[in-house]
Amino acid sequence: MDEPLLEMREITKYIYDSSGRPIRNSDVKILDSVSFDLRRGEVHVLVGENGAGKSTLMKILGGIIPPDQGTISLEGAAVSLASARKARDRGIAFIHQELNLCANLDVAHNIFLGREPTRGGVLDKKKLYAQARALLSSLGFEIDPMVMLGRLATAHQQIVEIAKALSYESKILIMDEPTASLSKNEIDRLFSLMRTLQARGIGIVYISHRFEELRQVGDRISVLRDGRSIGTIPSQGFREDEVIQMMVGRSIDDMYPRSHRPTDDVLLAVENLRLPPGAPPLSLTVRRGEVVGISGLVGSGRTELLKTIFGARRLLSGRIVYNGRKINGWRPGRLVRAGMAYLSEDRKTEGLITAMTIRENVTLASLFRLFRFGMISQRKEREAARKSVQQLRIVARSVEQTVGTLSGGNQQRTVFAKWRAAEPQLLLLDEPTRGIDVGAKSQIYKMIDEIAAQGLGVLMVSSELPELIGMSDRIYVMRAGTLVAELTEREAMTQAGILAHILKGASQPVL
Repeated sequence: MDEPLLEMREITKYIYDSSGRPIRNSDVKILDSVSFDLRRGEVHVLVGENGAGKSTLMKILGGIIPPDQGTISLEGAAVSLASARKARDRGIAFIHQELNLCANLDVAHNIFLGREPTRGGVLDKKKLYAQARALLSSLGFEIDPMVMLGRLATAHQQIVEIAKALSYESKILIMDEPTASLSKNEIDRLFSLMRTLQARGIGIVYISHRFEELRQVGDRISVLRDGRSIGTIPSQGFREDEVIQMMVGRSIDDMYPRSHRPTDDVLLAVENLRLPPGAPPLSLTVRRGEVVGISGLVGSGRTELLKTIFGARRLLSGRIVYNGRKINGWRPGRLVRAGMAYLSEDRKTEGLITAMTIRENVTLASLFRLFRFGMISQRKEREAARKSVQQLRIVARSVEQTVGTLSGGNQQRTVFAKWRAAEPQLLLLDEPTRGIDVGAKSQIYKMIDEIAAQGLGVLMVSSELPELIGMSDRIYVMRAGTLVAELTEREAMTQAGILAHILKGASQPVL
């Protein structure tokens, strides 16, 4: 495992001007003399805040963009990775966080796209599906290679992406947040697969914001900050506060602020609501000034519950009372006007319009407040957007910057800005910190606390138990489409206690 498989030395990437030329005399660089290495059979974890340079460094390794300075060696020989194809031919596979697949093709065609087996110049479908089935089976997943990819859940699409990468007989896998859409059981199977790949001598570069994963899969952890190498430490026995200090350049002593104080005034009451037809009914409450957490496995019904409350999913039975009024049958538009906000777990498809500007996105849920004489007041719109950018510390050139060009953390702040501009009384948050770095997470925790301190109610779904425990006043546990526990005492809000309720009696989700 000590034999170097990959060595990247003094990698530098400059900022480019409007004419496409590198600004070499600037003190600010995207990457500034970064070095990184990978051994055979090693999982080397790469961490850093959004914008630290992780993606740029890996894009250079994947042949997507060239370095301006520095060298890359594979198995001791200097190489030039001038394109993604050349990197792939050298045995480097990049598994992106955003899936790079075709939803209108079946699984087998996605895996072997452009490399389909032929017989006599004609596609050999029998061999294609046999090869795909064998590859998926070797990974421990019995996915039908003939099913259309678009019909698969996101978790299984991720597995197809991994199978596609391995079909190239890769020596190096770059895995960017591969567990973001997987359930606990699927994560365990992925980690088991990674250990198998390690035993074959495959090196894995693993990018993740989840500290609990670093101990499970990592051998070493390297930290980038502001485009520079900060240091590399062993993953065994590392302290979270040490890594946070390296990532953000400061300690985060109070990760989960709790200045808010719940009142006795019930803002939301869900009574005998039934999600899947066969599941027991569920009931819950959210008070003003309270943060209520919902825990459970992927597929347990957490997202479906929030969408039902928000009117985006049909209510089968039960009653929902918001702000003293029964809201059965209300649609999202009416609920937004009544002061309810829903932050989806998928910010890029349900939370933002990435082709539009920050200004347009921030005011999207509050346009009804900006009309004057039947037209939108552009002056008020710009003022509202600038105020939100300043308050939420969104890093951007201007409010006219396209949201799709922002980092993940700044996109998430933009979603918060959109709903805060609508002046809500109740926030429904679905995985509010998914895919963002620890510094951005800390800011979002502070925003949630400030929102609750103003007397608003927050109902928050999260797969990260530390943040759920740290932020919540009460926690409901979901399993198989219903609530199975309510934890009200701080002593009961432990990871072990929550997992005991999640896993007891049923291991398979129903939604």
